[in-house]
Amino acid sequence: MREQDEARVVRVDIVSDVVCPWCVVGHRQLVAAAGQAGVALDVRWHPFELNPRMPDAGEELGAHMARKYGATPAQSGQARARLQQMGAAVGFHFAFPEGMRMPTFRAHQLLRWAEEQGRADALHQALFRAYFTEGADVNDPAALAAAAGRVGLDPDEARAVLVDGRFADAVRAAERVWIERGVSGVPTMVFDARDVMVGARGVEGYAMLLEHLAADGR
Repeated sequence: MREQDEARVVRVDIVSDVVCPWCVVGHRQLVAAAGQAGVALDVRWHPFELNPRMPDAGEELGAHMARKYGATPAQSGQARARLQQMGAAVGFHFAFPEGMRMPTFRAHQLLRWAEEQGRADALHQALFRAYFTEGADVNDPAALAAAAGRVGLDPDEARAVLVDGRFADAVRAAERVWIERGVSGVPTMVFDARDVMVGARGVEGYAMLLEHLAADGR
C-alpha cells in the first residue's frame, strides 16, 4: 500500500469505568466513526471509578440510583429504555438484569494486567458485556477471572493478580493523574493528546473530529 493511502492513526485516550453505560455507547460510536472517517484508532484505556468510596460488598444499581440521584423507578426505567435504544443502534445489548452491583476497583486492576498482555481492549468489551448484558458482579474475582478467560487470558493468573493486588497502587496512581487533569465524568476521550470530548457524542460528532485530525495530519 502506498504511504498516502495508509489510514491516519489517531491516538485516543479513553478514561472509563466498566459500569458506565455511556462509555459503552461512546466507544462503539467512536469505532463506527473511525470507519466512516477512514482512520485507524490507537485506543488507550484509563481507569476511573464512578463510586470509589463504595464498600466492597457494593450496592444494587436501582437502590444506588435512587440514593445518589433521587431517581424514581419510573425515571430509571425511562433512562434504561433510552440506553437500550442507543445500544441497539451500535450493536450492543443492554439487558440491565436485576441485582446489578457497582464496585469496580478489582476490575480496573485486572484491566491494568490485561494491558501488559495486549488484551486491555478485549477485556473492556468482555466486562461491558458481563455487566450490562449478563448482570455479572464485576467486583467478584470469579466473574472477573471468567471474563479474562473468555478473551484468551489465563484465569488462574487473573485470580492471582486480584489476590495479591499487585496493580492496586498503579490503578490508584493512574486515577489521580486524570482527576488532577480535571476529569470528573466518563467517558472522557482525549484525541492525539489535545482535543477532548466528554460523554457519548454520536457517530457524526466523532467522525467530524477524526476527519479534521486526519486532514490536519499532526
